[in-house]
Amino acid sequence: MKTISAEEFDRKFDDGEDISEYIDWTTATRPNLEPVVLTVTVTRGTKLRLERQARELGVPADTLLEEWLREKLDAVTPSAAE
Repeated sequence: MKTISAEEFDRKFDDGEDISEYIDWTTATRPNLEPVVLTVTVTRGTKLRLERQARELGVPADTLLEEWLREKLDAVTPSAAE
């Protein structure tokens, strides 16, 4: 892995250059994307409808719920750095 200054790294990134040679992919992380547990109480009917829709789409129910929440939040507020 090559080393450059933060300013040079930012410039290359902003200019759309390939910066992969400056990143240690074995330790790279994406901030604010770590899974967290969120407890939501819904009626049994809502849970069943969510699970049915998720099955039809071939995705886990929690993935579908997260996507729907993200879509709703993006509709009302600009996306913060995720």
